[in-house]
Amino acid sequence: MSIILSIVMLGAFAMVGAAYLAWRQGLPKKRIGLLLLLALVMAVNVGIWTIPDAEGNTPFEKAE
Repeated sequence: MSIILSIVMLGAFAMVGAAYLAWRQGLPKKRIGLLLLLALVMAVNVGIWTIPDAEGNTPFEKAE
């Protein structure tokens, strides 16, 4: 499971990099916005799985 979360975060960083490159090339703003939105969604999903609740448990620990 930790490998999957790591790959998702790497993908989020890649999306931010792709958005930067798209911005530098002058591609449409909609494409850049969608890349950044996807990166944000990926990062929030990893956060949901890894941030502990009030009892100190994470969904990541419960899944294992």
